[in-house]
Amino acid sequence: MEYRKVLIKYGGNAMINEELKLAIAQKIKSLQDHGSQVILVHGGGPFINKSLEEAGIKTQFFDGHRHTSTEALRCIEKTLKGEVNSSLVNLLNKQGLKAVGLSGKDGQLAIAQKRWHQAKNEKGEETRFDLGQVGDVKVVNSKLPELLLENGFTPVVTCIASDESGNDYNINGDVFAGKIAAALKVDAYIVLTDVDGLYLDFPDPASILKEVKVKDMASYFGDVIKGGMIPKIESCLGAVEAGVRKAVILNGTQPDQISDYIINHQSIGTTITQ
Repeated sequence: MEYRKVLIKYGGNAMINEELKLAIAQKIKSLQDHGSQVILVHGGGPFINKSLEEAGIKTQFFDGHRHTSTEALRCIEKTLKGEVNSSLVNLLNKQGLKAVGLSGKDGQLAIAQKRWHQAKNEKGEETRFDLGQVGDVKVVNSKLPELLLENGFTPVVTCIASDESGNDYNINGDVFAGKIAAALKVDAYIVLTDVDGLYLDFPDPASILKEVKVKDMASYFGDVIKGGMIPKIESCLGAVEAGVRKAVILNGTQPDQISDYIINHQSIGTTITQ
């Protein structure tokens, strides 16, 4: 099976460790050398936490979702675009790639809409929280990344986007990546995490779910899929349901897994298919 177009969602500890960053950049170059077009989508949680702390901006979370004030968003955008995205572009270019830094705002790549967080109160009633400048992806315009990919460039995209009125939003990186993967109809959507896949019995390596169909995934929520893995799996499910051939959870702290999966066709990680 050839993977002509691959989207990698990059985040977690693999973003902080300089050796891992370099190794992942080298793997992306290797994928391109083997005929794959690669698009990289990233967030930057650890960098955002640090910059908000330095700016004296307190952060509040609702079920894992960061409330984002207008002041916080200015700080987040500056960090994601000016620090994280810029350094990734520089690193990839050093490996011989032609990386281009983007956010959802560039070329109206992504149009956002405000996200309201739904939750149940103590009485079990549905309530919704205003998360401030936190958004969802309403529409993806894939023309710009497709144009770049077809001409040998590597788009590096961070998860900030505006709505039709020009209001800016911070979007969960996993949610954002899944929507871009779906719009581009990639052959493989790779989500890099800090573990080797979905475990039925963590950390027993023999319990990793190798292949899961979309229709069977619901039974794993709450037990196998919890915490930070929830938005990652939801983004994988949405992408596969929208036409992505397969989504795979790989360990970003083991960069060889990227080339082992795409180039060497090894059965590693957790693959989600229709």
